Amino acid sequence: MSPLVITILVVSGIGLLIAIAYCNHWVERKKLETSRRTSELNDRIQRSSGLSDALPGQLMSADLKLLLSRLQLHFVNQLLLLDKKNQGAISRKQTLTQQLSLGQDIVLNNPQQAINSEPRGNEVRQQLENLHTLILRSAKDGALSVQEAKHWQGEVQHLLAQMHIELFSSIGRLALQNGQPGRARRAFEQGVQMLHKQPSPERYQRAIEKLQVQLDQANSQLVETSPAPLAEDSELNAGLKGLETEEDWKKKSIYD
Repeated sequence: MSPLVITILVVSGIGLLIAIAYCNHWVERKKLETSRRTSELNDRIQRSSGLSDALPGQLMSADLKLLLSRLQLHFVNQLLLLDKKNQGAISRKQTLTQQLSLGQDIVLNNPQQAINSEPRGNEVRQQLENLHTLILRSAKDGALSVQEAKHWQGEVQHLLAQMHIELFSSIGRLALQNGQPGRARRAFEQGVQMLHKQPSPERYQRAIEKLQVQLDQANSQLVETSPAPLAEDSELNAGLKGLETEEDWKKKSIYD
C-alpha cells in the first residue's frame, strides 16, 4: 500500500471521527434543548392552569378565563410538537378546546374569597403579579399580540385596584367594629390615596366616594372616643386666662 493511500485513509478516518463526534454533540444538545423546552412549557401550563383555578371568583371573568385557557392550549400545542405521543397533553388539549368552544358561556367555578387581611392581600397580589408575568412572556413567545398584551396589562392593573379596594374596605370596617377608629382611618386613607394614583382615577369615582364616606365615619368615631381634657387641666387653663386678664388690666392701667 502506497504512502499516499495510507495518508488518505488516515485523514478520512480522522474526518469520520470528527463527524461522529459532532453528530453526537448535536444530538445531545438537541436532547437538552428539548428537555429544557418541555420543562418550560409544562411550567407555563401549570402556571396558567393554577391561576385559572385559584384566582378569587370576584376577580375572575369569562374573558380572563378564556385568555388563560387559550394560553394553556398554545403551550400544549407547543408541547405536542416536541412529543406527539404525550397522552397528558392530548387529553388536556381536548378539554381546553371544548372549554374555548363555549365562548362567553365558559364555566366560571372560582369561589368567592374574602380578601380581608394583609397576608391574604399579599397572596392575591402575588397571583396577579404572576398573571402579569405570564402575559409578558406569552407576548414574547408570540402567544399574544403586542396589542393584546397591553390590553391585559391594563386589566391586571384594574384587578389589582379592585383587590385593594376590597382589602382596605374590609380592614377598615373590621377595625371600626373592634373599636379601632385610628386603624380604620389609616386603611380608608390608603384606599383613597391608592385609587387617586391610578392611571384613570375617574374609573373608580364611586369607590373613592364610598371610601371617603367610611373615612369620615372613622374620623367622627375617633373624635368621639378621644379622651376629654382632665378637670385639673381645665382649672389650670382658667387660672392662666385669669392671669392673662389681670396682666392685661395692669398694663392698661399703667399705660392709662
